[in-house]
Amino acid sequence: MSERTGPTRRAVLGTAAAATSGLRASGAPAAPSTALPESLGIDPKQLQVAYDLMDKWTTGKDAPIPGGAILVGRNGKVVSPRFFGRQGPEPGAEPIRRDAMFYLASVTKPVIYMAAMRLVERGKLNLSDRVTRYLPEFTGGGKDNAQVLHLFTHTSGLPDELPNNAELRQKQSPLKAFVECALKTKLAFKPGTKSSYASCGTILVAEIIQRLSGRSVREFVKSEIIDPLGLKFTGLGSQGFAAERLVRAVVPDYQKDKDADWNSKYWREFGSPAGGMFSAPEDVAVICALMLNGGAWNGVKVLSPAAVRMMTSNRLDDMPDMPEGVRRTQPWGLGWRLNHAGTADSWGDLLDRRVFGHTGSVGNLVWMDPQTKGFCIILSNYLRSRAPWRLVHLSNAIAAAFE
Repeated sequence: MSERTGPTRRAVLGTAAAATSGLRASGAPAAPSTALPESLGIDPKQLQVAYDLMDKWTTGKDAPIPGGAILVGRNGKVVSPRFFGRQGPEPGAEPIRRDAMFYLASVTKPVIYMAAMRLVERGKLNLSDRVTRYLPEFTGGGKDNAQVLHLFTHTSGLPDELPNNAELRQKQSPLKAFVECALKTKLAFKPGTKSSYASCGTILVAEIIQRLSGRSVREFVKSEIIDPLGLKFTGLGSQGFAAERLVRAVVPDYQKDKDADWNSKYWREFGSPAGGMFSAPEDVAVICALMLNGGAWNGVKVLSPAAVRMMTSNRLDDMPDMPEGVRRTQPWGLGWRLNHAGTADSWGDLLDRRVFGHTGSVGNLVWMDPQTKGFCIILSNYLRSRAPWRLVHLSNAIAAAFE
């Protein structure tokens, strides 16, 4: 059987001490306190269905998912996280660590947009402005009409990956090179008329952050999101974290260059704003609790309630040229996606369109339900594209546990 573990005795004592003081050692907000599922209105037997599925899929040498973790919570409290399987996909890889840090992949994106919303609140960034106001080089071929809003909602016409993405990675290029290419990339359609997931758009938002703040996007996210919330095991890039804690992911076939794949030193430390964050389940839970609590957590206000409302409601409604079918079935907030109920990209059959969250290509799914105040964090290290239904099965089992 794979290892299904709860927190260590030291972790339990640490959580209890933090709950007593209300603060972590650094003076930052305490992590969510743990509770029994039934005390949170979560059916433990139904929750066990999800644990059993993950255990089944992470057990044995031919396990389809090498390793993972599940953490659920409600009203700012969490059920102790459960860990499964192995730390990496290699045969004979070590059992997953209780202090494992997962590669978040695209779950990074909403954190970048949260940081950008800080600039909106400070009167430095207007989403209704054309992108060219902040990035004058983003011009030609219809790009002059693109609004910052389109970058936040994946409606800009930009492609997901840069045309020369593989080449840039093989050269171990810095973020500056990715930005320069994104600024020159052609649009596939008129902004605001279609929805098409675009990592390139997030790269440009990161550049807007850098130009307006005068700091690197890594520094800005750390000072505006990570440090205020006391997220000790979260970083845009792996610098400062022990390599043995980092969960190794299954990599896609196109990543043939081992010096630039997801598990390489270059990519881990690069900290791509489109997908380069590492984190532990408990830290992700703080972000979930913050978003469900109107932008504040344990006395620390990171976002205003107004910003949270806009980030978690359908902003495609603001686009007059967006087809009704897309607007209704593929809703996007600002950086956070809403559940695409009734489509092949839905996160679950028991979640409606008000549920918001994000997925990651390495088999991650994070969602929050404003109606139940519940949240679900599934982190793993398999390729989501090869079996996206596994995350949906887990999500259905977890959604059914909320009473």
